[in-house]
Amino acid sequence: MSTSERFLLDPSPGGLLTPTPGAAITSSEFSRVPADSGRIVVVPSSPNHEQDLKKSLRYDLPSFQGQKKESGVSVHKAGGGGQKDIFSGSRGGSHRVVKEDLKDTRFVYVNDPDRTCLVNSIAGNKVSTSKYTLLTFLPRNLFEQFQRVAYIYFLIIVALNQIPALAVFGRTASIFPLAFVLIATALKDAYEDWARHRSDKVENNRTSMVFDGGYYKPKKWKHIRVGDVVKVHANEIVAADMVLLATSERSGVAYLETMNLDGESNLKTRYAKQETASKKPEEEAVGGTLICELPNRNIYEFQAYLDIDGTHIPLGPNNIILRGCELKNTSWVVGVVVYAGKDTKAMLNNSGAQSKRSRLEQQMNRETMWLGLILLVLCFVGGIGMGVWVQENHDYLNKLPFYRKKDYEEDEDYRYYGVLGEAIVSFLSCIIVFQVMVPIALYISLELVRLWQSHFMTRDGEMYHAGSSSRFQCRALNINEDLGQVKYVFSDKTGTLTENKMEFHSASVFGRDYDNAQVTISAVGNDEGMISADDSAILGEQIWKPKVGSKVDPKLFRLLQGPADTQERKAAHEYMLVLAACNTVVPTRVQLAANGQLEMKAASNDSEPGLSGFIEYQGESPDEQALVAAAASYGYVLLERNSDNILINVMGTPYRYQILGVHEFDSVRKRMSVVIQCPDGTLKLLVKGADNAVMDIVRREEDEEDGSEAKLRASLVDTTNRHLQSYSRHGLRTLVIASRELDAKLYENWRYNYLIASTALHDRAGLLRETSQMVEISVDLLGATAIEDRLQEGVPDTIALLREAGIKVWVLTGDKQETAISIGYSCKLLTHSMQKLIVRESTREGTLETLVSLKSKYLISSATGTSVSSECPPELENVEDSARASTDSNDSSDGSVSSSDEAPGSNESVKQLALIIDGNTLVHALHRDVEQQLFEVARACRVVICCRVAPLQKAAVVNLIKRKTGELTLAIGDGANDVSMIQMADIGVGLSGQEGRQAVMASDFAMGQFRFLKRLLLVHGHWNYHRLSYMILYNFYRNAVFVLMLFWYILYTAFSPSNAITDWSLVFYSLIYTSVPTIVVGTLDKDLSHRTLLTFPALYGAGQRGEAYNQRLFWLTMVDTIWQSLVLFYVPYMSYRHSDVDLYGLGSIWTLGVVVLVNIHLAMDVQRWNWLAHASIWGSIAATFGVLLFLDSLLIDDFLLQYGTMKHIMVQAAYWLDLLLIIPIALLPRLCVIVVKQRFFPSDIQIAREGEIRGTLKLSRSERPFVTELGRLPPA
Repeated sequence: MSTSERFLLDPSPGGLLTPTPGAAITSSEFSRVPADSGRIVVVPSSPNHEQDLKKSLRYDLPSFQGQKKESGVSVHKAGGGGQKDIFSGSRGGSHRVVKEDLKDTRFVYVNDPDRTCLVNSIAGNKVSTSKYTLLTFLPRNLFEQFQRVAYIYFLIIVALNQIPALAVFGRTASIFPLAFVLIATALKDAYEDWARHRSDKVENNRTSMVFDGGYYKPKKWKHIRVGDVVKVHANEIVAADMVLLATSERSGVAYLETMNLDGESNLKTRYAKQETASKKPEEEAVGGTLICELPNRNIYEFQAYLDIDGTHIPLGPNNIILRGCELKNTSWVVGVVVYAGKDTKAMLNNSGAQSKRSRLEQQMNRETMWLGLILLVLCFVGGIGMGVWVQENHDYLNKLPFYRKKDYEEDEDYRYYGVLGEAIVSFLSCIIVFQVMVPIALYISLELVRLWQSHFMTRDGEMYHAGSSSRFQCRALNINEDLGQVKYVFSDKTGTLTENKMEFHSASVFGRDYDNAQVTISAVGNDEGMISADDSAILGEQIWKPKVGSKVDPKLFRLLQGPADTQERKAAHEYMLVLAACNTVVPTRVQLAANGQLEMKAASNDSEPGLSGFIEYQGESPDEQALVAAAASYGYVLLERNSDNILINVMGTPYRYQILGVHEFDSVRKRMSVVIQCPDGTLKLLVKGADNAVMDIVRREEDEEDGSEAKLRASLVDTTNRHLQSYSRHGLRTLVIASRELDAKLYENWRYNYLIASTALHDRAGLLRETSQMVEISVDLLGATAIEDRLQEGVPDTIALLREAGIKVWVLTGDKQETAISIGYSCKLLTHSMQKLIVRESTREGTLETLVSLKSKYLISSATGTSVSSECPPELENVEDSARASTDSNDSSDGSVSSSDEAPGSNESVKQLALIIDGNTLVHALHRDVEQQLFEVARACRVVICCRVAPLQKAAVVNLIKRKTGELTLAIGDGANDVSMIQMADIGVGLSGQEGRQAVMASDFAMGQFRFLKRLLLVHGHWNYHRLSYMILYNFYRNAVFVLMLFWYILYTAFSPSNAITDWSLVFYSLIYTSVPTIVVGTLDKDLSHRTLLTFPALYGAGQRGEAYNQRLFWLTMVDTIWQSLVLFYVPYMSYRHSDVDLYGLGSIWTLGVVVLVNIHLAMDVQRWNWLAHASIWGSIAATFGVLLFLDSLLIDDFLLQYGTMKHIMVQAAYWLDLLLIIPIALLPRLCVIVVKQRFFPSDIQIAREGEIRGTLKLSRSERPFVTELGRLPPA
C-alpha cells in the first residue's frame, strides 16, 4: 500500500476515532515515519508548548472512510480551579514520536463491537474448559496415559503375546491387566470432562444486560463481544473483562468479590473514571476509543488509556473488573468489554494444579529399573538355556514327547525356528510370562493411597483454623510422602510467623517519641450508641465514626489540638495528613438496614439525612488500614475517596484534597508518594516508605543555607533513627513519614511526564518510577511509625519442635535486621547462647572476604559444612544488650544441647551459630563466584535469617540449598511476595492470611496458620512416608517372589516358558488376589500415635535419613525374596515329584501358597490392626481360594485342561501339609532377622513403639527430660 493510500484516524465528534483518507503528515510535525508504521502520536518535548496541534493516528485501514478533523488533546489538571488544555504537541515546537504497534496493542471502540472485531483478531466470549470432544477423546486420552513408560512396557508385552509363536497364555488374558487400567482411567477422565462440559454449558448460557439499540437487552454470555457496553447488577457475576465506565455510586467506586478468580474473600475496590462516571448510555451517546495491551494472564496489572474527544484518560488495574468476579454492595456498574472468552485473565490463568514427582517416586523408578534388569537376566537365562537344550537334543527332537518338530502327516515342521530362533522365541516368551516383575498395579495403588492420605489430612480437625474457617487443602496429590523427609523450612515472617493484624503502636513526630498509647477509642457497635465526640465526623447530614479504633497517646493528641502556629504542631498535622491520605484505602459506610442486616456502601456526600453509622476501611494492605485507623483516632478521619479527590475530616472540619497523581509502592523504590492540592491551593508531596528508602531522599545539611535549620534537620534525622532502632528491637514494623511542598514549575514538569507515563502501554511501571524521581527528592522528614504485628499462636512451640526434629528453619523477610532479630528471639528461633554472625557488605569482594574469614574463625569444613568452634568473637556480637534483655523470657530449648539448653548431666556447652545477612549482601553472596562460600557458612549455622530480601532473592536462596544439598526443602508464606519462593521449593505451603490468597493459589498445600506445620510434617508427613515406603517395597517383594517361583519351574521344563499356573491366575495375582490388602495397610497402618510423634520430634529423623526406603532395604528384600521363592517352589515339588498329580494340580498349590505367604508376610508387618486390615488380608486369601475353585469348575475350552484338578488334589493330606510347611520355613529367616535387630540394634521408632505398647513413654513434654535421642528413653 502506498503512502497516499493510507488513512488518518482522528477523534470524531462522537468520541470515536474515524479514518480520514489522504491526510498528509509533514516532516515538520513528525520524525521519520516508516512505511509499515502503526499508530503515531506526536507529543511535545517540553510542557511549555501548549498550543493547538493536529493529533494524528495513522493506520492501514482502507475500508474506513471519514472526515478530516484537527483536534487538540486536552488533559484535566486535577486540583486546579478548572481545566487547562495541555496539548500533545505544537506546530512550532520540537516533537518526539511515540509509536504504538498494532501487534502489541488492542483497539476497542466503545459501544461498537462490529468495528472492534473488524480491526482486531478477537475471540468470542464462549469458553471451553473441557479437554476432550467425542472425536478427540480416545486418541488424546490414550496418548496422555501412555506418557508413563510402564504402560508402554505392558503394551509391548500384550503385542508380543498376540504373536502365535510367542503366545504363552491366552491372548484375552494378556490384554486384561492393561485394558483394566486404561479403561478405569479413561472412565475417570471421561466423567471429569463430562462435568466440565456441563459447567461450560451453564456458564456460556448465563445472561447479562448489554446496551443495544438505545436500551439494555439480555444477551447470553457466549454472544457478548469486545466493545459491548454491559451493565452488571448487585450479586451478579461479571461476564468478561470490562473497563468500568460508571457505577451507581457518585464517587465511581464499585466493590467486588474475587473469590472465583484468586480465592480472596475480602472485597476489592474498583473505580470508574470521573470523565465517564456521569455518562449514561440511555441518555447520551457513549463513545471513545480504548487502547490497551494485548491479553495476558497477569491479574494484578492492566495498562490502557481511553481516548474521548482527544482527551487521554489513563487506565490501570483499579479500573478493570475481571470475568468471574461478583459485584457486591454496589447497585450496578456499566463497563465496556475489552477481553472476552479465552482472552480473559481468568481463562488465561486456568492452568489447574501443578504436577510434581516425589523423592520417593524417583527412587522407586530407580528400583523399577533394577527389577527390569533382573527380568532381562532371567529371560536371558531362559533363552540361552533353551538354545543349549535344543542344540544338545537336536537329534532327538522328533522322538521327544510334547516337542516333535516334524508333522509327518503334512510333512512339515511345527513352528521350529532352529537353535537361535528357538532361543529368541524362548527369551521373548519369558518376558511375557515374567511380566509381573514390574508391578503395574503399584501405580494404581499409589494413586489410591495418596488420595486417601489427602482426605485424612484435609479432614484433620487439628489443622482446622476457626478464625478464618479454613481447612487444610491438598493441592498436589503426588508429593504427600515428601512431607516426611523435609530437611529445610524457609519461612516468611509477616503474616506467616506473625498474625499480620496490624495495630498502631508508637509514633515518632518531629523528634519526639510518642509511645505511651494508653487511651483506647472504643469500636463502634455497642448498645449505647456509635457516636463519640473524639473521632466522629459529619458526612452530608449524617454522623459517622470509624468502626475500628486505636490507642492514642494523650500528649500527641493534645499537641494536635493545640495552637497551629508552632513548628511542632505543623509537623504533627502534616504527619497525620500523610497517614490519612498517602494510601489506597477506601472508606465504606456501614449502617443498619430496615431488614436488620448491615449494609456497606461507598462513603460519599449524597447520603440520606438523619441516619448514622460507622466507617469501615477497605484495603489490601493491613499496614495501611492500621495507619488510616490511627489517623482517624487522632481526629484525621478519612471519609471519602475517589479517583480525583479525598475528603478528610480534620478535628471536626471536613477538607477536600485534590489528588493530582499517585506513585504506588513497588519493590524497587520501597516507598509510596501522592501529590495533592490542599484546600488553600498549595501543592504537596506526601511520602511514606521503608526507613532506608525515605532517609535516602530526605533533605540534608548541604541543602540548607541556614545553619541553625541545618542543625535542626540533622538532629531530627539522628533522633528519628534512634527511635527506629528502638522500635525494631521490640519487633515493631516501621515506616518513615515525609513531605515537601512543590512549586508550580516543578509540578508542571512532573505533571507532564506523569501524564505520558501513566498512559504508556509498554513499561508503564518503569516510566512512572523515573517520573517519581523528579519530586521524590529533598523531602522534609516528619517522623516514623511503629506498628505491632503479634506472633501467631503456637509459633515458638512449632519452631522448637521442628528444630528438635532436625529440620533447619530459615527466615526470609523484607523487614529490617533489628526487627527480624527481635522476632527471632520471640519465636525461639534465636537463643542468647547462640553466636550471631552478622554479614553486611556492599561489595562482592567484601562479601567474599567476610565469608572466608568466618569459615576460618569457626573452623567451618568445606566438605561437611560443620563448625567446631565454641568461641564468641566480640566483634561479631552486634546485637545490643537491650535487645537481649527484652527477650530473656522468650528463650527455650532447641534441638541441640547448648549452654542454656543443657541435658541433665552435661558438663559442656557447644556454641551454635546463627547467620544474619541482609538483601544488599545477598546480591553479591548469590553470585556464582561467592555462593559456595555462602552455602558452606549457612549450612554450618543452626539458624539463618535473611533480612531486607526481595521476592526473587527468596527464591534464589531456596534454589541454592536445593542445588547444593539435594535435601528436601519446604517454603511457607502467605503473600504474593512469597510465590516465587513457594514455587521454587520442593514443597510449597501457602497460608490463608491477611495478604490475600496468592500464596495459596501457587502452593502444593494450604492451611490456616503456621502452627499446623508441626502436625503436617511430624505426624502426617511421618505416616505418609512410612506407609508408602513399605507399600512400594512390599509390592516389589510380592511380585518378585511370584516371578522367581515361575523361574524355578522353567529349569525343569527344558527352559520352556510353559507354566503350571493358569493364565487367569497370572493376571489376577497382582490385580485381585493381593492388591486390596496392600492398599488398606498402606492407607490405615500407623507405626506410632500422633501423641508420640509430637512428644518426640526426633522420630522424624527416620524419614530424613531414608530409613524406611533405601537401596540397602531393596536388596535385602530381594535376597529374602529368593529364599521364599525357593521354599514356595521346592516344598510342593519335592512332595509330588513322584506322584500322578499333573502340573495344573501342582500349580494350584503354588498359586494358593504364594497368596497365603505374601499375605502372612504383610500381616507380620501390620503395626495396628483394625477390622479393615483383618477383612482385607484374610478376605484376600479366602477370595483367592474361591476364584481358584470357580476356575477349576468351568467347562469352557480354555479351561478344560485344568478342569477338576484342584478338587482332585485337595482331598490329599499332602496338599494342606505343604501349605502349612511353606509359611514357617519361608518366613523363618525374616523372623530371626527382625528379632535380632529389634533386640540388639533397635531404631528410635522401634524403641518408641515398644514404649507405647508397654505404656512406659512419658507423653507430656513438660514431664519428660530434655533429650535429643530416643536412645535415652527409659528402658521399656
